[in-house]
Amino acid sequence: MRVAVVGATGMVGEVMLKVLAERNFPVTELIPVASEKSVGKEIVFAGKSYKVVGLADAVSMAPDIALFSAGGETSLEWAPKFAEAGTTVIDNSSAWRMDASKKLVVPEINAGSLTASDKIIANPNCSTIQMVLTLAPLHKKYGIKRVIVSTYQSITGTGVKAVKQLENEYAGIQGDMAYKYPIHRNAIPQCDSFEDNGYTKEEMKLVRETQKILDDRNIAVTATAIRVPVVGGHSEAVNVEFRSDFDVNEVRRILHETPGIKVQDNIDTFTYPMPLYAEGKDEVFVGRIRRDESQPNTLNMWIVADNLRKGAATNAVQIAEYLVQNKLV
Repeated sequence: MRVAVVGATGMVGEVMLKVLAERNFPVTELIPVASEKSVGKEIVFAGKSYKVVGLADAVSMAPDIALFSAGGETSLEWAPKFAEAGTTVIDNSSAWRMDASKKLVVPEINAGSLTASDKIIANPNCSTIQMVLTLAPLHKKYGIKRVIVSTYQSITGTGVKAVKQLENEYAGIQGDMAYKYPIHRNAIPQCDSFEDNGYTKEEMKLVRETQKILDDRNIAVTATAIRVPVVGGHSEAVNVEFRSDFDVNEVRRILHETPGIKVQDNIDTFTYPMPLYAEGKDEVFVGRIRRDESQPNTLNMWIVADNLRKGAATNAVQIAEYLVQNKLV
């Protein structure tokens, strides 16, 4: 299995390489791909050294699978070229997510829809993945009417520049700013740029991608996305109104039995998810599960996951694993 990682020197690309190695993905040849300024650099993977190549060279090498994490513009231009060469592309950008001809996949939910003819597969947004993994089994059981979500998102979702900004601010150093404002000791109510409706792109991803993945355009979703000075992962306060009533203990049981989810929900022992402890892990952690007492059929939850792993790299590698296991590549 010849695997290209496009954006191999970036924050998510590096985690993709780590996850491929950890999960013993059957890589017979790695093709690390990056921008021209990184071409020729060496990357060590599974004890072997590989030289970074450019996009055109990578296409000519016709890998079986290409994991993309190099931004939307790169994906729009180059994913079709890889696909034409016979490569199956799993793209981590927003470029293809809402394309009606492309599958938007969280493996535990909808990998079964994939076929060998799906040559460009979209990886959902990080904040969407952790939420829908939790919502999917509950939607199946009770039917979701409306979701209100507030996210508290790690600076790693912005990238290396944001991490450096926080480190500089900790140290009292003036440096490049990833954000318009200081992030240390602050919360910025803006993730990504604003759309015409006053919501940010990040907030609208939660709306549109949730409806697409759960295959139900009737689910009403509204979101507020906030950037916080946290490194370990994204946190979400999620309020879900169902079409039918539920038992809270049954909700816990359903989530406990859902692959990829770990329930941490015991207020007697102060057990609940936190990004500090989610960092480096692949599970989605759910806690503070309780009934919303202000209206019927409504549940509150707190959902946390490492946005670089399950929110990006791990989900992409899990898609690749499904393709290999089902002989779709």
